[in-house]
Amino acid sequence: MESSAVIALIAQSLATTLQFYLILLFIRVLLSWFPNIDWSRVPFSLLSQLTDPYLNLFRSIIPPLGGLDLSPILGFFLLQFLASFLSSSFLY
Repeated sequence: MESSAVIALIAQSLATTLQFYLILLFIRVLLSWFPNIDWSRVPFSLLSQLTDPYLNLFRSIIPPLGGLDLSPILGFFLLQFLASFLSSSFLY
């Protein structure tokens, strides 16, 4: 019984981390609508370094279409699915 509680705690922690990462992705996508943002400056470069490697996985599957990048949609769906799965599968 004790090991299942530990597994549930780890799963819930991972789900919470994924939810936080989803927020970071959402902020990244919203900020990409502002072309005057300098992505080499500190808060933006950190956000870019944290989110771009993940988004680049999906950009290789769906390239930008006429300036419209649809890859974050796949990224959002996958992370939301994983977070939901972890939250619901390992409940006490």
